[in-house]
Amino acid sequence: MSELAERPSTAGQRLGAPESFGVSTLEPGLRPPVQPPGRQVSLRVQMLDDTQEVFQISQRAPGKVLFDLVCVHLNLTEGDYFGLEYTDHRKMTVWLDLLKPALKQIRRPKNTILRFVVKFFPPDHTQLMEELTRYLFALQIKRDLACGHLICNDTSSALMVSHIIQSEIGDFDEMQSWQHLLHNKYLPDQDAIRDKIIDCHRQHVGQTPAESDYQLLEIARRLEMYGVRLYPAKGREGTKLNLTVSHTGVLVFQGYTKINAFNWSKIRKLSFKRKRFLIKLRADPAQNSHHDTLEFAMASRDCCKVFWKICVEYHAFFRLFEEPKPKPKPILFTRGSSFRFSGRTQKQIIDHMKDSELKKVPFERKHSKVLSSSSMSPQSSSFRSQVPKESATSILLADQTDLARLEAKSNGTEGPATIAPPTNGFSDLDPSRQNHNGVSQHLLNPGPTSRANKEESDCKESPQESLPVVANGNGTEDGQGKGVPSTVDVGQTAEGQQLSPLTSPLLIEAGYVRHDDEEEARRKKFPTDKAYFIAKELLTTERTYLKDLQVITEFFQKAVGKDEAFPDSVRDLISSHYDPVYGFHQGFLKETEQRLAQWEGRSNAHIRGDYQRIGDVLLKNIQGLRQLTVHLQRHSECLVELERACRSSRKVEALCRDFEQQRVCYLPLYIFLLRPLHRLLHYKLILERLCKHYPPTHEDFRDSRAALAEISEMALQLQGIMMKMENFQKILELKKDLTGIENLVAPGREFIRLGCLSKLSGKGLQQRMFFLFSDCLMYTSRGVTLSNQFKVHGQLPLYGMTIRESEEEWGVPHSFTLFGQRQSVVVAASCAAEMERWVEDIRMAIDLAEQGTTPNTDLLSTDSKPLEEVGSELESEEELCGSRSSLERQSHRGNTTVHVCWHRNTSVSMVDFSIAVENQLSGNLLRKFKNSNGWQKLWVVFTNFSLFFYKSHQDEYPLASLPLLGYSVTVPAESENIHKDYVFKLHFKSHVYYFRSESEYTFERWMEVIRSATCSASRPLLSSRKDLY
Repeated sequence: MSELAERPSTAGQRLGAPESFGVSTLEPGLRPPVQPPGRQVSLRVQMLDDTQEVFQISQRAPGKVLFDLVCVHLNLTEGDYFGLEYTDHRKMTVWLDLLKPALKQIRRPKNTILRFVVKFFPPDHTQLMEELTRYLFALQIKRDLACGHLICNDTSSALMVSHIIQSEIGDFDEMQSWQHLLHNKYLPDQDAIRDKIIDCHRQHVGQTPAESDYQLLEIARRLEMYGVRLYPAKGREGTKLNLTVSHTGVLVFQGYTKINAFNWSKIRKLSFKRKRFLIKLRADPAQNSHHDTLEFAMASRDCCKVFWKICVEYHAFFRLFEEPKPKPKPILFTRGSSFRFSGRTQKQIIDHMKDSELKKVPFERKHSKVLSSSSMSPQSSSFRSQVPKESATSILLADQTDLARLEAKSNGTEGPATIAPPTNGFSDLDPSRQNHNGVSQHLLNPGPTSRANKEESDCKESPQESLPVVANGNGTEDGQGKGVPSTVDVGQTAEGQQLSPLTSPLLIEAGYVRHDDEEEARRKKFPTDKAYFIAKELLTTERTYLKDLQVITEFFQKAVGKDEAFPDSVRDLISSHYDPVYGFHQGFLKETEQRLAQWEGRSNAHIRGDYQRIGDVLLKNIQGLRQLTVHLQRHSECLVELERACRSSRKVEALCRDFEQQRVCYLPLYIFLLRPLHRLLHYKLILERLCKHYPPTHEDFRDSRAALAEISEMALQLQGIMMKMENFQKILELKKDLTGIENLVAPGREFIRLGCLSKLSGKGLQQRMFFLFSDCLMYTSRGVTLSNQFKVHGQLPLYGMTIRESEEEWGVPHSFTLFGQRQSVVVAASCAAEMERWVEDIRMAIDLAEQGTTPNTDLLSTDSKPLEEVGSELESEEELCGSRSSLERQSHRGNTTVHVCWHRNTSVSMVDFSIAVENQLSGNLLRKFKNSNGWQKLWVVFTNFSLFFYKSHQDEYPLASLPLLGYSVTVPAESENIHKDYVFKLHFKSHVYYFRSESEYTFERWMEVIRSATCSASRPLLSSRKDLY
């Protein structure tokens, strides 16, 4: 006993930590790094409780050795939130680099005192698992308050100091509290608010030191200056500013007022050149922004480098899944900095704490006179469990001034903004991310040139939304109480286990027990069930469908409503039969959005537990949709009357033609009139997938099955009208691309196929565009005119025609001869598959012509006088071959199916059009070009054999389009170095695009629908269509 009493105590023992035997708590079972041989050097480190300790390290040991020794000494598991700072020979405060030798950074070790302080401030203190870690954070807040670094209003200051006093001296005693405040300085202007501190302290009766730490951090994290270290700088106009970095990105302060914030998602690159600090932002294409680089002047190059380093570390710690890998050493010379973040990221810390048992090591608070929580009785614990309700209210009341000031600044009502606001492009452009925002490690490298400074890193970002955040320990099932659940005894957890005597019920509930449910919480927030992605497909396609209806109900009505030439009868007819459908689907979309939000856990619906289903919503709305059948049956009449109005009046025709040239009308106008009937097919296919996925015992199976029966009956009832409208619309669309024919729209004529074939003539093989109808075969050539229309050279009646393969006869690959009653034509296809499609379709058409059976001709007009066509934009072959320029602008007449087939030497049938109608799809994708590094998040719509790209689903018109006919869709090869999941590749000749989806289901769906546009239709579908007629 005497020997133990005489042994000098260490700082760790004074804190109550058990004696360390050299085993690091940073990684279980591992010892601190072995120090290299050499002379031992002593270094002094000042702890957060103001004690100083001396550590012996080797002369060549890296900084990590010293840092690990400090963490082992404190028995600190979550040490990666902390760092060692010191003042160097330039009188600058810098962080100790853990990868470099410590003594190469510290020139005078005998005269230097390193400070162990908090380096990374998390947005939520409930992410700190250990009470010791929270205690050290509370000491950091206490120090920042005393030094004047944590600026806030008097109410917040008084409340935080009152919690510090509660943790140090315990419950309120007027005389003791006054004496304690007189002898301890917690604020620079403490005397002015002493009475307010006393009043706040009165309210904390029964609160333990651990609870006081929790409440202190809860208040501090809401403050604008929480964790802020200001770095002086100047703007372009010489305005004095301060820069800082946080978990969200780079912040700009003027004085102590935040005037701008640049989120990591908005930052493309951070760098510095001499004493200029540069922030390169992602440009917003919609705003045509070109000022995407902000420049700040700092005191020196060293100041720039210090700030740049902490930015790199903050980004890596909060945004990456794991520590970035070191760059390979160059062979000849280096340019730029090789600095990188070293240590575990926040994601790794949380995962490690979740996988390992929570350490419950007793420790002693140096400044606290309160007994350890282990000595508190159950009765006092029961009393304390009621305190957080009052404390949480105090927090909100105390911080109202700060929140109001923040809101005012966010609304632009306070503080002159001297920095240009960032131009935010697409929110997720980083190739190293899966579905979240941020900038990768190589974007944060300074140097003379961008190429020299690139540091490629294939690191994954930790999604901040997925990190467990629990405020005030609300763990009750009905939401009526906070703290421990009302049905659980105070001395036990929900599983019946004894609570730690060192941890209060508040901290158990808020900081640890909720993590046992982390997988359930993750499932609620990020569902992985296939049914969820099917429901999400319903939501995304419903958004696109509503936008398409808006083209007719709002934009078209507005365009023609001001012109007296447009017949009122047609306007009223369209309005009366499309507006009710649009209004109904607005409500349907709202219900679907609410259900998906509940499914994702973004509401309180998970309390009831009946939210992970979509069949009930579909059944209710499909039953409501049946009431609109009378309107859907009249849509064919709307199409016929609109065409009749265009045919009878050139002004009406010009109005419709001009509207088609607007960007909102990204498809031929008449296609939008077909959308309500097409949507029935989408509902049917979605419900079929849902019923196939569900087992018969699933609670949603019955509703889904009933909804499928309802929609199948509706689709069957309206199928005949839809097919007639599709054929009529397609022939009207072709009429705009053809010249030299007066009666294309003829009774009984049905469109079957169009595409390129080579016609054999005296001049050899010449490319021609062929159009196959149910009664004739037309061949055309592309005219050299302003409108690029196709001139009809001849028509071959199908009645009495025969067809024979003639490859051996003419020596032309993939050729066949068409023998008509008056003439014979030899044509050649581009490949054997293309030849097979043409031969089979022509034979089917010949059979139809000889049988003399035609569809109902109610929708076919007997127009004998063609409308005069007007010029349209010129386009080049490169644009239609899928070059990048075709993605950067819209061209309506130049990107029609006829022109795309001409340039890509392919063909498409009416069956292909029908399949494409069924396979429409919408959603977010990440796009990457072949030679680019970044991924660009876009809202993508697949329809009409093309991909249309939007910035978001709220945009009224697409930014660009990509026709897919002729493209191939595959999965990237290993040699292409696309090390991401759910990536598919589109390529045509030398044009290559990569797209990345969010899940396996969406990946398979995109592959499926794109293959329907890039591959030919299956043969059984053709025979079924023949049987229909």
